[in-house]
Amino acid sequence: MTGCTLAPGATIGILGGGQLGRMLALAASPLGLRCHIYCPDADSPAFQVSDAFTVAAYDDEAALGAFADAVDVVTYEFENVPEATARFLESRTVLRPGARPLGVAQDRLSEKEFLASIGIPLAPFAPVDGPDDIAAAAQVAGLPAILKTRRMGYDGKGQTRIESLDDVHAAWERIGKAPAVLEGVVDFALECSVIAARGADGATAAYDIAENEHRDHILKWTHVPASLSGETQAAARALGIRVAEALDYVGVLAVELFVVREGGSERLVANEIAPRVHNSGHWTQDGCLVSQFEQHVRAVAGWPLGAPERRCDVVMENLIGQDAENWAEILADPAARLHLYGKREIRPGRKMGHVNRVK
Repeated sequence: MTGCTLAPGATIGILGGGQLGRMLALAASPLGLRCHIYCPDADSPAFQVSDAFTVAAYDDEAALGAFADAVDVVTYEFENVPEATARFLESRTVLRPGARPLGVAQDRLSEKEFLASIGIPLAPFAPVDGPDDIAAAAQVAGLPAILKTRRMGYDGKGQTRIESLDDVHAAWERIGKAPAVLEGVVDFALECSVIAARGADGATAAYDIAENEHRDHILKWTHVPASLSGETQAAARALGIRVAEALDYVGVLAVELFVVREGGSERLVANEIAPRVHNSGHWTQDGCLVSQFEQHVRAVAGWPLGAPERRCDVVMENLIGQDAENWAEILADPAARLHLYGKREIRPGRKMGHVNRVK
């Protein structure tokens, strides 16, 4: 993926018009780079801050071709861009990251098999193609276990807990009778994530490890620094970089991790990959000289990566649903930096913005 370095004034095409695309466009602008957003949703928040946008389906090859001709490089802001769309664009222009990370991350079984192949520790798992497979899978994963659809699960969707084999058929119904993976339950002390970057030249960087707290399966708070030993943090950073290198990745990615504490020691167990900038990296906007969004822009533009060092402690809070109506109170806090996404409708469970509180 070497050989494409953009000059200021060039245009980055972004597949997806959500808040991550919005923040990528905002990060590109001070660098003199333009952004063209491609998204089927005419009310996409990224359109509000982009230089150009296209409203079209992801399988519209005529629109995709015109989009490819209008930009200098393409990236994506979410992992459910159809792999066929990525392959089509990859044949027409430079795509960073490429289509392969999408193919790996979109299928939980492929993702786990990839991670296992490069020596990343995982919970025990087994594929499930029907309810009759669950008993055999439980011999591998153990019980209790989590039954997860192979595709399209996000923020706790597409998964259910199985306590005993008496629940097999009901669990299969609960996930919509879709191909799945049975995954052993990890008795973890905390959840964390590593935000890693790899440039087109192969250079790598990783941010400080983020400690994450969820509410109703949605990330609510991220704390940096994490309450982990220095050795564990170094291992997590190395793990993230190993994943990026194995994927020949260009851009920013996240690896979500469980931390297991046993006998006074800590060990990491990988949960999943996110081949994009990540919610748990939002703290970098106000905690680092170069945010995860600028880092991704630099990488896909073929520019040198920025320094990932943390300048202060940060607690990031997701503003979910009605939380966003507290914007005036947040603005009154001198330690708070408010980031709203420009979404028109507040709905329960919808991410409306976030606030970084610096220390």
